Amino acid sequence: MRRSTSAAAAAAVLAGLVTAAGPVAVADAATDAKCAPKVQVLGSIGDESYTRDAQRSQGVFDLGPDGLAVGVSGYKPAYWTGTTVHQVPLTDPNQRGQVLAVNAHGLMVGVLRSSGTASLFTYQAGAPAITLLPDSDGSDLEADVNDAGYVVSRSGSWAGTVWKDGRKVRELPVPADAGPGTRISMVTGVNNRGDILGVVTQDHEIPETGEHLEGSYPVLWPGDGTAPRLLERSTNDSYVQDLDESGRVVGYDWAGPWHEYQTWVWEPSLAGLGTSPGRLSTHPYATFEAISPTTNVSVGTAKHHPEQLTLPDQALLRAGSGPVKALPRLAAGGASMADAVSDGDRVGGAAVDAKGRLKPVIWTCATKQAYNPGS
Repeated sequence: MRRSTSAAAAAAVLAGLVTAAGPVAVADAATDAKCAPKVQVLGSIGDESYTRDAQRSQGVFDLGPDGLAVGVSGYKPAYWTGTTVHQVPLTDPNQRGQVLAVNAHGLMVGVLRSSGTASLFTYQAGAPAITLLPDSDGSDLEADVNDAGYVVSRSGSWAGTVWKDGRKVRELPVPADAGPGTRISMVTGVNNRGDILGVVTQDHEIPETGEHLEGSYPVLWPGDGTAPRLLERSTNDSYVQDLDESGRVVGYDWAGPWHEYQTWVWEPSLAGLGTSPGRLSTHPYATFEAISPTTNVSVGTAKHHPEQLTLPDQALLRAGSGPVKALPRLAAGGASMADAVSDGDRVGGAAVDAKGRLKPVIWTCATKQAYNPGS
């Protein structure tokens, strides 16, 4: 879950932390309250090349308290205090990876890639080393952590898994009504009441008829311990990305070869089919990647077919029940993408500058900057 909780909850945790890059600079709460709408460029290290790949060179993937942000810089796991970038300490300098999420207490979860393998780790802001999670597989670049410190993702044995304090504590069952040949393909979010969100994928051939059953289904494992439930989907493949504290779920439907995306929202009751709030008028496709914990603001990216890039990708925002709107680009004609949103109206992501470099960015007072590109 891409989240940001109250500053008071973690001010004591972040104050005084020291990293290799220097002491943590805790953001001034009064300054945040006076937030000026802008595209804030964060410090970066290493490679700043831009591609449309999921393994991005730069970007913010989650927002924490008091100016803390996490993500990737120079293909390395990184975090920011204010605009200052810090590398997550790695024993192997050749490893690549990214931080995927952070909770209210500065506990991060991320993925490391090395020699064709991908493993998950946790890291406490300012600590000297990471903690690798046993039997983890971060190859799908999906994991989350809630404020109680529970980490969720998929294990190397294709089981939905929960870790706590560096130990594996639970495996998630496949829903009983999911059908034969179904396994857990992604675990994407967890909120503070313990609801866990993910995707199961079916791949099964009926021997008697040769019929091939396949597709992806959203699934929720309720925090109250009741049986997991499949969410009704509009197409054969629905991908859920995030959920808020009320249980509202956001994601997208896929109708083509990894580009024909449509935004999708399931309201907290999760009863029946969700709805699509639409897209930008300038782009035929769009995703929702994150939702704020309590203010019902969703963010994502508007897209074109990769072979028909009439316009570059553009970060988008939807506030509550309103329309989908665009967020300003860092440079005219430069691509942008949004992956995180806070209750404090900050949106994290990445954007290409006037020199063609991909930069990690935060849109401050984001709802005040959002606009209709057709107007």
